[in-house]
Amino acid sequence: MPALELRNLTKQFGVTRALDDASLRVQRGSVHGLVGENGAGKSTLIKVLAGIHRPDAGSLWVDGQQYTHFTPRQVARLGIQFIHQERLLPASFTVSEALFFGQEIHRGPFVDRRAQQREAERLLDAYFDLKLPPDALIGELSSAEQQVVQITRALIAKPKVLVFDEPSVALVQREVEQLLRIVKRLRDQGLAIIYISHYLQEIEHLCDRVTVLRNGRDVAEVDPRSTSLAEITRLMVNREVAEMYPKQPVALGEPLLQVSGLQKRHAYRDIDLLVRRGEIVGLTGLVGSGAKELLKSLFGLDPAQQGEIRLNGQLVELNSTHQAVREGIALLPEERRRQGVALDLSVQENSTLASLSRFTRFGLLSERREQQETQALIEHLLIKTSGPQARVRQLSGGNQQKVALAKWLSRQSTLYLLDEPSVGIDIGAKVEIYRLIGKLVEPGAGVLLLSSDLPELLGLCDRVYVMHRGAIIAQRKAAELDSDTLLALASGTHHQQEPDYVH
Repeated sequence: MPALELRNLTKQFGVTRALDDASLRVQRGSVHGLVGENGAGKSTLIKVLAGIHRPDAGSLWVDGQQYTHFTPRQVARLGIQFIHQERLLPASFTVSEALFFGQEIHRGPFVDRRAQQREAERLLDAYFDLKLPPDALIGELSSAEQQVVQITRALIAKPKVLVFDEPSVALVQREVEQLLRIVKRLRDQGLAIIYISHYLQEIEHLCDRVTVLRNGRDVAEVDPRSTSLAEITRLMVNREVAEMYPKQPVALGEPLLQVSGLQKRHAYRDIDLLVRRGEIVGLTGLVGSGAKELLKSLFGLDPAQQGEIRLNGQLVELNSTHQAVREGIALLPEERRRQGVALDLSVQENSTLASLSRFTRFGLLSERREQQETQALIEHLLIKTSGPQARVRQLSGGNQQKVALAKWLSRQSTLYLLDEPSVGIDIGAKVEIYRLIGKLVEPGAGVLLLSSDLPELLGLCDRVYVMHRGAIIAQRKAAELDSDTLLALASGTHHQQEPDYVH
């Protein structure tokens, strides 16, 4: 008997059918992946499970008992707990206060804070072997530590089913690995786990079964150990993987960026690199390769100590981000929500943030011209928003990335440094981002694309540089590479002198 089963759920909002006869079955002691594009129905299905939405048709089963719908209180009583993408813990609470909020330990009529602190220490040590001060403030913890507190709070309720909704979005790789170990340990303890993620590599390594949603329907349930990621991707988007990279051939122009002998202690050394106008150049390497540090130096965030950087043949010094921006360099950072956009500002304010001087005359800002520019960018980039005044926080990850790109298009940048541009974006939105990257170089701009997604590099780039332990060890045309060779180069197991294709 499954721990949880959702049968033939239908949910309609006006003319939009968010769920269309969708089903999901989760066994005890298993991790069940749930994947699909934005708009595929994942959020609606989870909100039905949480008791937030009442389905128009279908049924829900827990331990063999049928329900037509849940209330949030029933959900908790039935042992279903949720770990949300957003950390829903008050920053001013201590760890022990957050863990026991709403279920405090009392001594007579008073809350026994010392008992809560002792129990908090015991639980964190028992579940995660983690020494976290119970009086530490939530706001002072890392994203991973906040997530551990959130998971522990859920476990206090002794759940039968745990739902993880995009839990790794705000985590770095080391923290992701810790999270996956925690999820596997909970599975081995007999919990039924639903794991929702855009990161298909996580789904592949973690899940026992995967349900694919598309247009509100469950189109497949597969075993990720015997089904390739390419096939799961095809099921999600209903197109072949090769169609995901809509890159058009562009004639290459003169050198735009030339880097010679660039060095920074403890980061990278003797870097020679070239990007021509009209060219998309890939850059990759494992953690610690120096690739991220190199990108930061090229944007003036962490300047190099030796070497030369030339833009359009002219020697430049990139000692600050202001200098880099003045030279026409743009950066899309990996941590989009913290560094790429201002979430609480509007689409318009974000889009013109780097180019306000274009809309200013005699010290006065022309809001009409600013709005016209933003509307043109919305239409050009196909940003799904209610309008220029919509808050960026309200947009999906893919549309937030488009707004981050709009800022630099408005600035009329010529060299785009893209740091993992498709991280945390659903498959369908990735295709749109890839299309836009291809269009960036059509007017003669250049792109340096740092990515750990090997198919992305091979599908988009003209050439790829590979870094290992601070040095560029290979440079090849993308057409002459495959994923296995690229991974072997990045890991240092396939190191040979590469032919020079660009001089």
